[in-house]
Parts: sequence; structure tokens; C-alpha cells
Amino acid sequence: MNKTFLPLIAFGCMMLAPGNVAAQAEYGAEYIKMTAEQSPVGKSKRPAEKDRLFRSKVIDQKIVEVKKILKDNPYLAWMFENCFPNTLETTVHYRVKDGDDDTFVYTGDIHAMWLRDSGAQVWPYVQFANEDPQLAKMIRGVILRQMKCINIDPYANAFNDGPTGGEWQRDQTDMKLELHERKYEIDSECYPIRLAYHYWKVTGDNSIFGDEWLAAIDRILQTFREQQRFDGKGPYHFKRNTDRAFDTVGWDGWGHPGKPCGLIASFFRPSDDATLFPYLIPSNFMAVSSLRKSAEILSTVNHDAARADRCTQMADQVERALREYAVVEHPKYGKIYAFEVDGYGSHLLMDDANVPSLLAMGYLGDVPMDDPIYQNTRRFVWSEDNPAFFRGKAGEGIGGPHVGLDMPWPMSIMMLAFTSGDDPEIQHCIEMLMSTDAGTGFIHESFHKDDATNYTRPWFAWQNTLFGELILKLIADGKADLLNRCRRAQ
Repeated sequence: MNKTFLPLIAFGCMMLAPGNVAAQAEYGAEYIKMTAEQSPVGKSKRPAEKDRLFRSKVIDQKIVEVKKILKDNPYLAWMFENCFPNTLETTVHYRVKDGDDDTFVYTGDIHAMWLRDSGAQVWPYVQFANEDPQLAKMIRGVILRQMKCINIDPYANAFNDGPTGGEWQRDQTDMKLELHERKYEIDSECYPIRLAYHYWKVTGDNSIFGDEWLAAIDRILQTFREQQRFDGKGPYHFKRNTDRAFDTVGWDGWGHPGKPCGLIASFFRPSDDATLFPYLIPSNFMAVSSLRKSAEILSTVNHDAARADRCTQMADQVERALREYAVVEHPKYGKIYAFEVDGYGSHLLMDDANVPSLLAMGYLGDVPMDDPIYQNTRRFVWSEDNPAFFRGKAGEGIGGPHVGLDMPWPMSIMMLAFTSGDDPEIQHCIEMLMSTDAGTGFIHESFHKDDATNYTRPWFAWQNTLFGELILKLIADGKADLLNRCRRAQ
């Protein structure tokens, strides 16, 4: 197992009394030891009931139901039981603060809240919100917390649970004590909108769209406008003293020059790695979708035509620019979407594992699944023509510079399955996910293509919960028999 993240683990799970740092560290170490160990199939690796941060009867019932459905595949059923509740039970800190719901969500082994990760981590539970009022309140608390975070700093990607400071306070950017990290990524604004819109559509609860929401929309629009760079390079810059090239920003902290063209610059990718060219295409597609969702909310709930029009106008502008600058003619695959461009004609042809990615655009709904350019792109990114694609004895998938060469991410395998209509391809994906867990019953950040026991992040709640989401989707799509046929490689 890759030990890179173990120094962070001791602080990753604060299930015990606040302030008892020694007890928290001891528990975190014990929990991570349990997640990393191989154990008999069927022996639950969920935390003991007394240690679970959040409990939901409807989620417990769903786990029982799915295990019955997967009766002919006990290994997959065991993985589902371990993974699907992982966010709830190990990362969710729900409370009532200032008279309203407030939920702080760890990413797993790092005790900070990423706007992207937290939005994705609780997403699969929204479908059950009408069956469990406490679950709905927890999700509502995540949304309200995310809006507050955006209003603290729309350029930040990860936040502390209060003004506590942290290891990145010396980064050369406008750090605040509330910030864990200040890597500007477009998707940090998009995921909260995606979650809020989905929660509203499922529950009908529009109470989340108050003054904090309106202020957040103003901050998002301002940030996106600044990073379209029509009026100069904008206020954001970032430098870090590091030996990792992708952990800092070139060009003296201002990033590679981009020709103003209507696209929105993103200094970092969803992997938290720096971009090479400023216009990250999958994140710009997600921005268009998010702005359109925002316009619908503003019109329907807030009756705010002016803000809605601003969102729609920016979405239209970015969409036009995507049509002009995002598409590249590939000699083998035809028209495909580039990963990054600079507006001057330079483009980067690859994909990264983290979402939003080119592969994940179909999953997110940012492009139609039958879009021929997307389908061409999908074939390109899942091939060795993508420099971040790795295939070996243990499995295959897309990785990226965040972990390094030969380390595919299970997240990319899940995205392939989410966007597939081909049963053999889906079965191949599920069997790879079952076979690359290193016998732990959990999904890891990445694994070595030739040796799945060499992996990173034994406790990564987003990937665990995403796995549960995938299994539920496939069952809903009538694929239970396929899932029961899947077998783990020995």
C-alpha cells in the first residue's frame, strides 16, 4: 500500500469528543487500519454503530435490500455495504448552527471540506431525502455550508471547520484562516449549484435559496467574469513552495496566458493539479450547465429576472466559445473535445481521472450521451492514445499527474460504466472494481496497473459512495442479473 497519505490519517476522523485530540488520533488510526486490512467477505467493515457520525434508517434499509438483490454475488454485496454509507458514517458532521442546519463534510483522510468532494459525496443520498427527514436536513446543511464557503472566498477549493488555519497558510495567495487550500477551480462553484438544484427538484424545498444563495451567485458570476479575462488577468494568483510542479502555478503565479474568447480560465483541475493551458474544457461545460440551473432557480424561486438573465447570458457566451475552441480534429478519432486550450490555437489532448473530466461529461449531463463528438472523445480517452491512460495486469483506467504514472483511478472506471450502454463493457468495469480493491472491500484513489495492493488513500469517501451510486443505478436500469454474473479476478 502506498503510504503517502498516512500522516494525514490520524486527523481524518473526529468521531469522538471535540477537543480530545489524542482520542481522535487513536480512533483515526484504528479506523484506517480496519479499512486497509483484508477480512472475510460478509464481515461488515462499517464503523461500530456507536462510532457512526450519522445514521439513516432508509440507507440501512437500502443496504439490506441491495444485499438481497446481489445474493449471487456476495463479494459485490459486501463491497456495497462497506462503501455506500461511508460518507455518512465517517465524514459527515451535522449540527444546528445559528438556528439552521449546518453540515461539514470531510473528504475522508483529510479533515477539510472540498466544495467539489462534499457535493459529490452526499449526491447519491438525495434520492432518499423524502423518505428520511433527518437525511434531508443533513443534505440541506451541506448546501447552506457550501454557500457560506463561496461567500468567504469564491477562489478557494477547500475549507476548514472555522478559522483554524492549516498547513497551506504560507501559500503565496490571499489566504484566510477559514481556508484549507486556495486552489481556484471552476468546479468548486459548480458542484454546490448541482447539488442544490438536485435537492430542490427532489424535495421541493426552496428554503435554501435565500440571501446567502443570492450572494453566492453574485460571487460566482463575478469570479467567472474575472476569469474570462476580458479586463486583464484578474485578481487571483497562486504560488507554493513545493517540489511538485503541478502543485504551484507558473508564469509567476498568474498561469499560462489565455486569449480572451469567452471561455473561463481555471488555474487548477478537479484533481487539484495545476492546468497547463488556462481553459479547462470539461469544467467550462459544467459551468454552462450550472449557470443554466442557476437561471432556472433564480427565475422560478427568487423571481429575480436580472440575475437569471446574467446567468443565461454568460452560459450562452461560454457555450458559443466551446463550439469554436473546444473541438479538435484527431487523425484517428475524428472530431473530439480537447482537455485544455489557450484560445491562441494550442490544445492539450488527454483526460484526467477526476470529475469533471471529458469522460464524465456524459455522467454529469453536461453533454448529451449521443453527442457524436463526445462519443469520439470517449473512445479516445479510454485508449493508450490518451497519455494518462494506463493498462496492466491488474486493470486499466485513466490516471493523471496527481498520483503519477501507471496509477489508474477507479473513479475513471466508474465513469466508463456510468456512461456505457454496453453490457460487456459494464461487466468489465464492475469486475475491475471488484478485483482492484486489494481485498479490503473499499474503493481506493488509485492502484498500480500491475499490482492492486499498491494503492493510494485507503479512506476516500467520495469514491466509496460513488461506487454505491453506480450499483444503485445499474440495479435501477435492470442490470441486477449482470451484477450477479460479475466475478472477481483471483
